[in-house]
Amino acid sequence: MSSLRIAVIGAGLAGVSAASALHEAGHQVFVFDKSRGCGGRLSTKRTPVGGFDLGAQYFTARDSRFRHALQHWLDSGWAAEWTPKLYRYTDAGLHESPDAQQRFVGVPGMSALPRQLLAEVTFTSQTRITRLHQADDAQWTLEDDSATIHGPFDRVVVAAPAPQAIALLDLAPTLQHTVAQINMAPTWTLAIAFDQPLPTSVEACFVRAGPLEWISRNSSKPGRQDSDTWVAHATTAWSAHNLEASSESVAARLSDALAEVLGITLPEPAFAHAHRWLLARPVEERSWGALAAPELGLYVCGDWCMDGRVENAWLSGQQTARTLI
Repeated sequence: MSSLRIAVIGAGLAGVSAASALHEAGHQVFVFDKSRGCGGRLSTKRTPVGGFDLGAQYFTARDSRFRHALQHWLDSGWAAEWTPKLYRYTDAGLHESPDAQQRFVGVPGMSALPRQLLAEVTFTSQTRITRLHQADDAQWTLEDDSATIHGPFDRVVVAAPAPQAIALLDLAPTLQHTVAQINMAPTWTLAIAFDQPLPTSVEACFVRAGPLEWISRNSSKPGRQDSDTWVAHATTAWSAHNLEASSESVAARLSDALAEVLGITLPEPAFAHAHRWLLARPVEERSWGALAAPELGLYVCGDWCMDGRVENAWLSGQQTARTLI
C-alpha cells in the first residue's frame, strides 16, 4: 500500500496506538484532540505540588502483543512496574490485601507513555473536530468548532469516546447505530497533597464501602518526585448521583471519605482538587475490538469497544491499524 494521509480524531491511548502503528507502516498520520495534551484518561495533572494521575491509575498486561510492546516501553524508561503496599477497605475496616498482580505505570506520569508514542506524529491539540465531510473522490476533510477545515485525508480514524464519536459518524449510519449502543459512566476524582507524609503505610487501596472505590498514594509510583500526593476515585453510582455538585463540595466530601478509609485525621492540604470525568468508563463489556466501514475509509476504535482497560485501548488501536492497512 502506498503512503496515505490519515487523520486520527482523539489522542487517548486507542488513537495513539493506531496513529503510532500507522506511522510505523509508512503512512502520514495527523492526530487531533480537543484537549491541551494527549492521553485521554491517561492524563497527568501538573500542579505546583507535583503531578497527579487523574484517570487510569495503572495498567496490567495479559495479551502477548501488549506485553511485547510493554517490554519496549520498560526498556526505554517510558513505563515501570509499580508494587504498592496494597490494602482493601470494607465494612469490616481496613486490612492488608497483597496479591500477585503485576501493575505498570507511565514514567514520570501516566501521560508520558502516550506522549512518547506520538513523538514522531503530527499532533494538533485544542482542536475539537465536529463534522466529517467526504468529497466525490472519496477524500475526507475535517471541520472543527471554529469552522476551520483540515485535510484532505485518504482515511479517517475516529478514536473519541463513544458519545462524542456518534456525532462524527453521520456518513456511516450503520457504524453510528452500533456506537450509539454504548453507555458511559462518570467518575469524580479527588487529587490532594500534603506538606508532610500522612501517617499510614497504605499506598493503594480497593474500597468496597462508602463513596470511594479506589485510593492511591500517587507519590509512591516510580519516577514521582513530589510531595505526599494522593488520588481517590469515587464510585460510578456516587458520581452519577453527585454529577452536578460543585468541585469544591465534592473535594470536601471525598476528603472526608479518604480520612475515614485511612482511619486518620487529615491535616490541611497543600492542594485539593476534584475532577469530573463525564465519560470515564463503558458500562457494558464488548468484544468488538474495533469497528470499520472500509468502503468509506472510515474506522472507529476505543477502549469502549472492549472493556475499558488500558491494555484493550491499545489493542483496539492496533486492530484498527491492521484493518486499515
